[in-house]
Amino acid sequence: MKKKKLKYTVSLLILITMSLLFIAPYLWMLSNSFKLNQEILVEPYNLLPKHFTFKSYEKVLFGSPFFSWLWNSVIITGVNTVVILITSALLGFIFSKYQFKSRETLFQIVLATMMIPTTAIIIPNFMIISKLGWYDHIISLIVPTFFNAFGIYLCKQYIDDIPKELFESAMLDGANDLHIFFHIVLRMIRPALGSLAIFTALAFWNDYETPLIYLNTSSKMTLPLALSYFNRLHMSDLSATMAAASLIMLPVTILFLLFQKQFIKGITM
Repeated sequence: MKKKKLKYTVSLLILITMSLLFIAPYLWMLSNSFKLNQEILVEPYNLLPKHFTFKSYEKVLFGSPFFSWLWNSVIITGVNTVVILITSALLGFIFSKYQFKSRETLFQIVLATMMIPTTAIIIPNFMIISKLGWYDHIISLIVPTFFNAFGIYLCKQYIDDIPKELFESAMLDGANDLHIFFHIVLRMIRPALGSLAIFTALAFWNDYETPLIYLNTSSKMTLPLALSYFNRLHMSDLSATMAAASLIMLPVTILFLLFQKQFIKGITM
């Protein structure tokens, strides 16, 4: 019993220590968002502000196009997440249950795209988007990302586990392919779609590189670019930068708290 208690205590101390190490940067960021710039420069590691102020949040919310950035991020994240869920489930269904020529070859090509570094296709993508006239438009962050190789793979693996007899019995009852997809497949792969939705939404919400490349007008930027906006226009305004970072993190934190179980399931998968 003593050995078990000792192991439990040691494990608990290790977990608490690691948790504090992970959460420390966020606490530091949140603390500095309520400080004046002078206090951040003089005492940057003091977690408790001496002069508690909301001026940095006022500057971010009312002194910049913050709500335009928020709306852009919501549109891009929402549309991409919904479309990727639909295309991933549909293509996963096709690759899993349909027999056609070169099916395996096409699926291998889809998987191979996961191995290509994103930096290798930045220039080709930029040239295509410029030719289409989509540069500095939000559409450049939506249409090119409608298909996700990992999502297709994940959905296919789940659909492969659905018994064929279930599809055959549905067809005997007069169900066509669309009925089978919407009423059977989508219900059976809910865990995969839930995990894919969370990871997709987080990826697009936190994406910094792609909007930086394709967007130029400040009112069309997304929330992650708010950090570069304040760093560029307010070189010494560290407090506003920390406030913007805290506001950007808030929706993601709420999303995690609401879908914590699905998030852990996704990591497990």
